[in-house]
Amino acid sequence: MNLTAADGLKVVIREDQSWNSGVAIGGIEMDQKNLDIYGSKPIPWSRALKELEAPATKPGEAGSPTTYWLATVRPDGRPHVAGVGALWVDGRFYFTSGARTRKSRNLAKNLNCVISVALSGLDLVVEGTARMVTDELTLRRLAELYAAQGWPASVSDGALTAKYSAPSAGPPPWNLYVMTPSTAFGVATAEPFGATRWRFEPSSVESLR
Repeated sequence: MNLTAADGLKVVIREDQSWNSGVAIGGIEMDQKNLDIYGSKPIPWSRALKELEAPATKPGEAGSPTTYWLATVRPDGRPHVAGVGALWVDGRFYFTSGARTRKSRNLAKNLNCVISVALSGLDLVVEGTARMVTDELTLRRLAELYAAQGWPASVSDGALTAKYSAPSAGPPPWNLYVMTPSTAFGVATAEPFGATRWRFEPSSVESLR
């Protein structure tokens, strides 16, 4: 379902060993730059993907659930950050937000945003643009994925609803957003250490509604 290392990332090394460029099957071109100043090798994007695709911890299970932080921009330019229940699906982040929340109002004016997450052994920051999802098939698919992780979401009038959500989510229904990455930064918190920047060019990724 997701873009994985098994999809065949082909990397060509340039003379400058801090940079790589390549094309991932699935229509996403990627440039990679090593940001580490201590001699560590670049972190492969497959390492981030492995953690993004790892099964989420359900409520009541051992281990802490993963918290994703969404940063948006207020109309006056000030930043706003809020925790969201994000899912990584087909190379994109999906998340929900009430229409009257600050983050939704920010996105209505400025689609640029950032999602940050502390994964197992890797801190990841992803820049991109988000837009609302309205097509029924995608809404139903994501509702099923959320339900499989313990949040009993369903589709209602072009959005998602449930008996409960986060205390700060506002009243239902909640709009579904999809965030398409443009740049990502990874800093390893476990061996092998390193720091890497990835830039994505979704030149032929199918447009989502």
